[in-house]
Amino acid sequence: MKINEMFHIEYPIFQGGMANIATGEFAAAVSKAGAMGIIGAGGMRAADLREHIRRCKELTDRPFGVNIMLMNPDADIMADIVAEERVPLVTTGAGNPGKYMTKWKEAGVRVFPVVSSVALARRLAASGADGVIAEGCESGGHIGELTTMVIVPQVCDAVNIPVIAAGGICSGRQMAAAFDLGANGVQIGTCLLASAECPIHENYKEAILKARDNDTIVTGRIAGTPVRILKNPMAREYVSMERKGADKMELERFTLGSLRRAVVDGDVKTGSLMAGQVSAMVKDIRPVREILEKMVGEYENIR
Repeated sequence: MKINEMFHIEYPIFQGGMANIATGEFAAAVSKAGAMGIIGAGGMRAADLREHIRRCKELTDRPFGVNIMLMNPDADIMADIVAEERVPLVTTGAGNPGKYMTKWKEAGVRVFPVVSSVALARRLAASGADGVIAEGCESGGHIGELTTMVIVPQVCDAVNIPVIAAGGICSGRQMAAAFDLGANGVQIGTCLLASAECPIHENYKEAILKARDNDTIVTGRIAGTPVRILKNPMAREYVSMERKGADKMELERFTLGSLRRAVVDGDVKTGSLMAGQVSAMVKDIRPVREILEKMVGEYENIR
């Protein structure tokens, strides 16, 4: 079963839960365009999340989801809010959502954790997850080590629940490849950064459009907290200091507030421009609906 049939949406596509970017308004725009819009709670407090959920409900009657980063200090409260608001879908990252599973299931919330290993996928399937998002390291933001081509078929073979492929997907060809690997749907993020509706600064969008095939870099790999971003002076200095053995306190001065500087201020020199390797394939700024239609149209032509 493709994921659009499960959620009664037009396309088998999830929008990535991008922290500080995926607002209630943006999630509503994606849902109205035919995919599954997802509010990114990563950079929010609990009260903010409830406001974004209610704003999304005002703007669309279509299904949408919430992404919760489980290391967020408000994660427990956010888990309650998702249940109270009866959000159709919750995706999670940076941890195991097992302790929330019963609460969410009782509220009719479907749970799709992000996984970067087969072992975690098996554990979450056994704990009651409705599906998993197998994310390869091609994606932007926090990543694991396995590529999409490697992790997706292994997770599909390991579990008997729907699998969403994520990482390195922005075209119909890549979408077709994901389904050939066994996925039931795909998750996209980087290509939506260049949408007309995306609330990031225009400088950030222009940096995506200018990116070449090797213009992303992974910071924090040595420290065990890998994050893929576009290369800029901050990223290069961070990696240089990391290789010289700088401790976490020294490195934190580069990243503290850096995503907000990119998203809100348009600072492309010291901001954290989170983006995946498919940035080089994003060529123009278009409405979300056109991005989705082009991707699905290409996929259908291949099929």
